[in-house]
Amino acid sequence: MHAISFIQDLAVIMLVAGVVTILFHRFKQPVVLGYIVAGFIIGPHTPPFGLIHDEQTIKTLAELGVIFLMFCLGLEFSLRKLFKVGATAFIAAFMEITLMIWIGYEIGRWFDWNTMDALFLGAILAISSTTIIVKALNDLKMKNERFAQLIFGVLIVEDILGIGIIALLSSIAVSGSVSPEEVFSTVGKLSLFMIVALVIGILLVPRVLAYVARFESNEMLLITVLGLCFGFCLLVVKLEYSMVLGAFLIGAIMAESRQLLKIERLIEPVRDLFSAIFFVAIGLMLDPAILWEYALPIVVITCAVVLGKMLSCGLGAFIAGNDGRTSLRVGMGLSQIGEFSFIIAALGMTLQVTSSFLYPVAVAVSVLTTLMTPYLIRAADPLSLKLAQIMPNRVSRVFGLYGEWLSSIQPQGEGARLAAMIRKILLQVGVNLALVMAIFFAGGYFAPRIAVYLQGWVMKSSWQHGLIWGAALLLSLPFLIAAYRKLKALSMLLAEMGVKPEMAGRHTQRVRRVIAEVIPILSLLVIFLLLSALSASILPTNELLIVIAVVAAGVAAVLWRWFVRIHTRMQVALLETLDNHKDVGH
Repeated sequence: MHAISFIQDLAVIMLVAGVVTILFHRFKQPVVLGYIVAGFIIGPHTPPFGLIHDEQTIKTLAELGVIFLMFCLGLEFSLRKLFKVGATAFIAAFMEITLMIWIGYEIGRWFDWNTMDALFLGAILAISSTTIIVKALNDLKMKNERFAQLIFGVLIVEDILGIGIIALLSSIAVSGSVSPEEVFSTVGKLSLFMIVALVIGILLVPRVLAYVARFESNEMLLITVLGLCFGFCLLVVKLEYSMVLGAFLIGAIMAESRQLLKIERLIEPVRDLFSAIFFVAIGLMLDPAILWEYALPIVVITCAVVLGKMLSCGLGAFIAGNDGRTSLRVGMGLSQIGEFSFIIAALGMTLQVTSSFLYPVAVAVSVLTTLMTPYLIRAADPLSLKLAQIMPNRVSRVFGLYGEWLSSIQPQGEGARLAAMIRKILLQVGVNLALVMAIFFAGGYFAPRIAVYLQGWVMKSSWQHGLIWGAALLLSLPFLIAAYRKLKALSMLLAEMGVKPEMAGRHTQRVRRVIAEVIPILSLLVIFLLLSALSASILPTNELLIVIAVVAAGVAAVLWRWFVRIHTRMQVALLETLDNHKDVGH
């Protein structure tokens, strides 16, 4: 009977969703809205009676929809695009998220909602909808314009920050409070996990997919992709992070595969099916009585979303050096909320820390802002012209001077090349240190289990800790040596730039050599102090620590070239994957 009831519910969902979305398509409205309206029509709160009987199973399928939505967002994500978007995306996204969380929190407190409702409302308003924006820009044939490319850059940064927000909210919901130390700790661990997962994933996953693709079987490739997706989500959940994070990260890793286009084509029907159920499930939760009761907050929040995002994103784009017209178009293009907001609202309900009214309020605001999005994008140009006409000459002159000043401070020629080189070295050092920290974290995490195996040979816990810490250090040597070499290259570059012959005279070369040697050694000492602090739970006694350091130094001296060769191969493999990720068959 349960199976028949489920099939009946699925038939109702698909039939009603099909009819409603056809109507929405005919009237040139977003299909996502059609799914939500379909859910509202067949939902339990819509008279005369509810057509859905097995809501729990539908909610489980909707959770699969969330996984596929985030997985496909990851597939559209590109590390290369992230580096190309420059300051505009980072400044606009950071300003938008900061301002909207604050506005949402203040609105919640103004309506006397509890602290968790207000905090989750701020997070719900922070992230714009990738799905809706891409659809609107496609329909308006503006996808290739410069402001649209800036919007896509902001959305990429938003997706990353949104994952961080979800992790932070989960932590706050569990602990019931938030402290600056906890925030930094959560963000630090999350950033570390994401860097390590991306580096290791990009080294391994594209090669697995390339091997499976050799069999030229779409079925095998699809099953492998789904297996990797669900397996990685499970790993992330075991590490006490959100399943959403896992889906996004494994999608971003597969985005660097040469089979990307084929994967997107294979996964598209599966995504469409489950994401349709997800949006219909959102509509099922809409209660007209709650919408009527909270009509004033819905209107206030909708106005806050449109005006707040116009101001924050537009100002962020302008501060980054874009002209007023482009900045306004970026701000008005991002003035809505969507799928990420639903995921955050659902998180609050799952963790049982938010009130029942918050979800339908978020959906109502999303529906209203989604309807307005195409009109806001169209209105951006006329509005910018109108503002330019009525703006006082003194204000427009100040804006013009700001643009000129920003252009003048940009490094040119040799300076720009040096700045790019320094950024590249610092990025490489950062990635190597993230991998080292991950090895030590893993050592601390698995130490109790490893100690059980070591008890047969080593009884003292201090010796067990010494072996685990020493093994972590030996595993880290290729990355520490690479970080040392990069820091030495950076210090030599800085010494060349900073120590001029007119300052040091005949001692110029000697001073430069001293700087080039001292900076990397001091940096390594700081790194070892940091590692000692991070691995305090398995840190051996001082005597053992000295022995381990001497042994590690000896191993590094003997196997230096081998470690360099191993690391170089890994780096080449990583760069090859990033450079050749396009599907050669398409």
